Amino acid sequence: MRAAALYSAAGSLLLTGLTAAPATGAPGAVESAGTALAAAHARARGIDFGKCPDAQDMPGTMECGTVSVPLDYAHPDGKQIRLTVSRAVATHKDPHNSKRRVPRQGSLVYNPGGPGASGLYFPLIGMLPEWKRIASAYDLVGYAPRGVDKSAPLSCEDPKHFLKAPSQSPTYPSESYKKERIAEAKAYARGCAKRSGSKLRFYNSLNNARDLDVLRAALGEDRLTFMGASYGTYFGALYATLFPSHVRRMVFDSAVNPDPEQVWYRNNLDQSAAFESRWADFREWIAKHDDVYGLGDTAAKVLRSYEKASARLAEKPAGGTVGPAQLQGSILSAGYYDDYWPHTAAALSAYLKGSPKLLVQQAGPTPGAAVEAENGNAVYTAVECNDAAWPTEWSVWDRDNTRLARVAPFETWDNVWMNLPCAYWPEPRQQPLDVRTGPGELPPVLIMAAERDAATPYDGALELQRRLSDSVLVTERDAGTHGVAGGANKCVNGYLDAYLLEGRLPERHAACAPHAEPKAARPGSV
Repeated sequence: MRAAALYSAAGSLLLTGLTAAPATGAPGAVESAGTALAAAHARARGIDFGKCPDAQDMPGTMECGTVSVPLDYAHPDGKQIRLTVSRAVATHKDPHNSKRRVPRQGSLVYNPGGPGASGLYFPLIGMLPEWKRIASAYDLVGYAPRGVDKSAPLSCEDPKHFLKAPSQSPTYPSESYKKERIAEAKAYARGCAKRSGSKLRFYNSLNNARDLDVLRAALGEDRLTFMGASYGTYFGALYATLFPSHVRRMVFDSAVNPDPEQVWYRNNLDQSAAFESRWADFREWIAKHDDVYGLGDTAAKVLRSYEKASARLAEKPAGGTVGPAQLQGSILSAGYYDDYWPHTAAALSAYLKGSPKLLVQQAGPTPGAAVEAENGNAVYTAVECNDAAWPTEWSVWDRDNTRLARVAPFETWDNVWMNLPCAYWPEPRQQPLDVRTGPGELPPVLIMAAERDAATPYDGALELQRRLSDSVLVTERDAGTHGVAGGANKCVNGYLDAYLLEGRLPERHAACAPHAEPKAARPGSV
């Protein structure tokens, strides 16, 4: 499921008893025993925190270390991989009362999503006002999951070839274009197998959940306090199902639909449909500010402006690097986070008025980010392809997405190309775990979601609540930012603080009014 690492909820930071058995062998007694053994070893060793490898870029409050986990939990004493972990210890400082010393409540472990996103910079979030109360009581712990960044990184192709720009993004691709993308998907899947070898199959969500339990033990915690966003909610839900007695508190922010029938092919179809609605929201906002942007005073007129820009870029890429696909990617990012709306609209406006500089800055590739981007995409692909069965016949993809593109053309085909390597994946697939806990099996957990979130549509939060007994859902109404916890909505943050700091939850459902819409900004002011 295509999803960016969370931004808005983190300020300016970039931010399993089993009821279903994987087709490659049940993750039952053998893997459970392997996880327990690995956790025991990790608890005995702990984590030797010290300077972070790139310490020159880090405030002095953050420290780093590593924890070893088995590549294969069926062989816990076999090959090990090292996960990089970061931490900022609890400050004990009450931001509202300097004389009060706040007692420590343990470690709060965070995952920002992906798959393929790193949480190593998460501990720095404690410097933001919205997080100071939580940072006073918890050690803030981030980490790079297996395959990501310095944690046994995966790669599927030479990073120099990954950021291809400029490139096309046809809304209704021709048959010849589809054949080109099919060939690329097959080559990418082969590249993953060639560059990663026999270890490739072990990069999956079940192992991410098991790694989380080893990390819990290495931190010296008997029970885990965890906050997962986007994809982090999915393997967090696997953890809750696998290890319910190991849970202290869990926050699921912008929940993936965990229904085994949805993971991952149907979740992507739902995501493409939801982005059409969110793109309409963005266009309506631009139209309200036509006096600022001049892109049209109706959503339909704004769409025509976008299409005009895309057609012009197809003929002559901006700055030689920004074509229709790069423009679409920029608009897609604005679909995740409405605080992107002002500068994204400003860039489109300026481009159509003859000044491409802003658009090139925002949408153009960043050569220095090629290694990180390729690595993130490799992990994303490996995890989602390994996790579940995908259609292996192109005719199924073509049928389903041709139908969908008639009503949701904005993101549908680009989402196909993102995920199509899974049709040709060389490794055996798992059957997704049936996420489910009964009354009293799991401590009450907090689910948070925006009603118009496109990356993880709201139905996923409702489904997760149905499956985790005693869970509570807090909804930000009429809003669509992907990731709401610790962001711009004080009502949402109040529920987050009450739960993490005091263990207090509302009744089964609670709602917050939407945060304020972003203010329009003229092209010359961004």
